[in-house]
Amino acid sequence: MSEKKHGVDGGVSEYVTAMIGGQLFGLPISRVQDVFMPERLTRVPLAPADVAGVLNLRGRIVTAVNMRARLGLPNEESDRPPMAVGVDLRGESYGLLIDSIGEVLKLSDDSREVNPVNLDPRMAKMAGGVHRLDGQLMVVLDVDRVLEIGAEAMAA
Repeated sequence: MSEKKHGVDGGVSEYVTAMIGGQLFGLPISRVQDVFMPERLTRVPLAPADVAGVLNLRGRIVTAVNMRARLGLPNEESDRPPMAVGVDLRGESYGLLIDSIGEVLKLSDDSREVNPVNLDPRMAKMAGGVHRLDGQLMVVLDVDRVLEIGAEAMAA
């Protein structure tokens, strides 16, 4: 039996949901700046494999991060253009390339669980917990961890 907290109600968090390689992910809505379809991506020579390139988004240079590559998933064989979720880390703008965007979910902080031991290690190092939804596991992406991994690779 699992224990439920009694007394003070836990908070509620909002997540923008995204599909990447058939897995449902949630990004804290407070970290999402934009949702857009990248138009013209410029490749960056000698960039790590998970950096898809850079793009111009309303006058800002945005680094596009291929989330499939970041998670170690194969590229999608589809003619559908990717979607991007715009996020910010220490004043730098990033576009996380995803397969598709979903809806905004309001979930109780009490229902958030720590990463299960059987969660793929590539996802686990970027996850800040999970929510069990109707027959599906939503992995909560920790935007700082997702982008820090890229910063280490770019500095190398």
